[in-house]
Amino acid sequence: MGAGKTTIGKLLAKHLGKAFYDTDHEIEKRTGVKISTIFELEGEAGFRKRETAIIQELSQLSNIIMATGGGAILADENRRLLKANGTVIYLRANVNELWHRMRNDKHRPLLQNVDVRAKLEQLYAERNPLYTETAALIFDTGNQPVANILYQIEKSLNQIEKSLNGPI
Repeated sequence: MGAGKTTIGKLLAKHLGKAFYDTDHEIEKRTGVKISTIFELEGEAGFRKRETAIIQELSQLSNIIMATGGGAILADENRRLLKANGTVIYLRANVNELWHRMRNDKHRPLLQNVDVRAKLEQLYAERNPLYTETAALIFDTGNQPVANILYQIEKSLNQIEKSLNGPI
């Protein structure tokens, strides 16, 4: 949450000539309501079921870049689907960076009516090991320009592609 998945995902898809999908946006588009409304009506568990269904569906597509919600990594099924069907990239940001980006965000259900820094620390502690275990590539988003992150990702993806295809 807040690491830049949607921003970087859209730009990476454009650079690579792929379609871009954001699972949160897909859920909102299909339900006709905001994620926060789903959380209110169905709770986090209801939202997570919808999220897994979208990941399952999108994982069957080819030539795409998919950005998942920050908590998608919590479900074993999601981790399995993502690893089995693509190259998982973890855009990592430390808690201090995330707090600066999201301290005034009023649209993220998990950050409402709580101590935002404490909640971010808790989420990072829960999710970072799962992201680290699942990801083929890890990039710290930090304070570097988006162009640098994109360059690093594209360079790494090219290296993976070359190693898979072998020498010419």
